Amino acid sequence: MFDGLFNWFYQFQVSFSFLLLSAIGLAVIFGMMGVINLAHGEFMMLGAYATTFLAVKGVPLALAILIGALAVGVFGAVIEMLVIRRLYGRLLDSVAATWAIGLILSQGMLILTGPSIQGVSSPFGSFSVGAISYSWYRIVLGVVSLLLIAGLYILFMKTEFGLRARATIQNQPIARSLGVDTARMYTLTFALGSALAGLAGGLFAPTATIVPFFGTNYTVEAFVTVIVGGANALVGTPLAAASLGVINAALGTKYGLYIARVGLLLTTIVIIRVLPTGISGLVERWRMRPARQR
Repeated sequence: MFDGLFNWFYQFQVSFSFLLLSAIGLAVIFGMMGVINLAHGEFMMLGAYATTFLAVKGVPLALAILIGALAVGVFGAVIEMLVIRRLYGRLLDSVAATWAIGLILSQGMLILTGPSIQGVSSPFGSFSVGAISYSWYRIVLGVVSLLLIAGLYILFMKTEFGLRARATIQNQPIARSLGVDTARMYTLTFALGSALAGLAGGLFAPTATIVPFFGTNYTVEAFVTVIVGGANALVGTPLAAASLGVINAALGTKYGLYIARVGLLLTTIVIIRVLPTGISGLVERWRMRPARQR
């Protein structure tokens, strides 16, 4: 009884952490800027490669992950200034541009490094509950995902940067008239979303084979989580990751990975049909109701 319950909880927190970490960077860029970044998976790939290269050279894994995330963030800022800045308000053009950037990155990495590189082993070892062995590192990923969302909440809700970013997103002309450098805020927000993608790639690097198409393994789940979560990245994305994580863990534990993914996509279709604005839209509508109706 306890073994089965623990196995389900473990699978849930693994699904939750992977969905949240892979989606949060995409959610920040889409929810805060209205840009669909189809190169998100490739940004994750860059973070995984940077982390792996540094770790293989002897850099401690935690430091390698942070350096990789910062490097991807700087790269994202450059991409925003050179390409994305000229495409705001042009959704289809930004989709095409980021798709092209993604192709260039994946094919370029294939040319530079070949089909795969030496990976890094998962740290912290494993433990057993009953007859099943579990990875400590995947438990750590669950803790990191919670700390990350808490840190983003503090950044956007409790700091001057967050205030300026939210003002820019809500009404750019008025924010600019009040002295906010909106172009700078867009650059910093895109860089933050890119760094979060790089961080996810670095965190996932010890759990997967490092190949130029590394990010495609997580792109579908990331987009699904963002769509289900809705426009509010801080509210919708964690709730969507938790909801989809329950479905994925329940089906995956009993029927296997393939059925779990099918169930994930079917759940997404149902939620989008019932909640067109996503889970965060439902939360916002509830918050706007008079107190006597709650």
